[in-house]
Amino acid sequence: MAKQQSATKERQRTDLREPQRYKVTIYNDDFTTMEFVVKILTQVFFKSEAEAEALMLQVHHSDKAVVGIYSYDVATSKVRKASNMARKEGFPLRLTVEPEEA
Repeated sequence: MAKQQSATKERQRTDLREPQRYKVTIYNDDFTTMEFVVKILTQVFFKSEAEAEALMLQVHHSDKAVVGIYSYDVATSKVRKASNMARKEGFPLRLTVEPEEA
């Protein structure tokens, strides 16, 4: 009796990698209030009040700060939401999404 061979082959994937991550940077300007920046950091980026205030001060003193590292979709969604909130309040708040350096 001959052995029956399986017609199913196992496929091995060797090209698995972590997805690219993107950093969201917030920039200082002369018009957006410190209180509004803290509001954006707590409501959109889910920072604690203390962490939001520390980041706001970093932006104030260094002109910019990285507020988080996310997948591309999450990063762009958060930037869009924060920018829309800023425009509604009349602030020119600027945020960018850039690939994280490896």
